[in-house]
Amino acid sequence: MSDAKGAEPRPQAFPLYLHDEALKQGVDLLFSAFAEVFGDGDTVLKAARLGRAHRRALYFIARQPGITVADLLARLKITKQSLSRVINELLADGYVERRTAATDRRMRELHLTPKGTVLEQRLWEAQRPRLARAFREAGPDSVAGFRRVLDALSTARGEKRR
Repeated sequence: MSDAKGAEPRPQAFPLYLHDEALKQGVDLLFSAFAEVFGDGDTVLKAARLGRAHRRALYFIARQPGITVADLLARLKITKQSLSRVINELLADGYVERRTAATDRRMRELHLTPKGTVLEQRLWEAQRPRLARAFREAGPDSVAGFRRVLDALSTARGEKRR
């Protein structure tokens, strides 16, 4: 008979949070959270006669001024045709401008115009309260864990964290 105090804990072969139902519930929550967070800006987008694809492009152009079309394409993981339509509409509506890169004249960089900056800020202000409330209610340890999970999900295919 072995001493219970000295016995090593038995590792769980498959932790409960990795069972299919728990994983599916996680995906349910991801879909729901995505719909809620991005739904907060839908009225702003509708007033501008734009959609969520435009929102995603505006967001990443704002986060990385001077992003190239190729880099934005890789970031958004959409077809070149879809991105072309979105960028052309943003250019035509005066939200984005395309500039020749200083380092390579063959490259075209995307920048928000002042009108685009105002729109992107209005969209952010629609989303920010929900995110801030959720992060505040969850607390710093939970937010750090959430970020680790999202980072692991977004780097699962060998992508570098941005």
